Amino acid sequence: MKPYRYQDWSRLVGTPVEVRKDSELVRAGVVDDAMQDSSALWLAADSAAGRVLFSADEGYEVWITPRELEGKLCYKMAAAQLGSAPRLG
Repeated sequence: MKPYRYQDWSRLVGTPVEVRKDSELVRAGVVDDAMQDSSALWLAADSAAGRVLFSADEGYEVWITPRELEGKLCYKMAAAQLGSAPRLG
């Protein structure tokens, strides 16, 4: 599945994402925490870098890719409601 821009950052805690600015990949990682109003999020520290804050006001965008899961569930989606289409930027 193709990645798409996702605007409700508060729903992404624990989800692998790509942070982009001006269409360029800045960093990929797992969302550690996010503001309820989707104004900012933190990517968890990993082997490449420490915990980092990204702000929507600074032009950062968050992109997600639906990923296949094991077992009875097929995909983990970060949609606002079950059955709703993802919001595109």
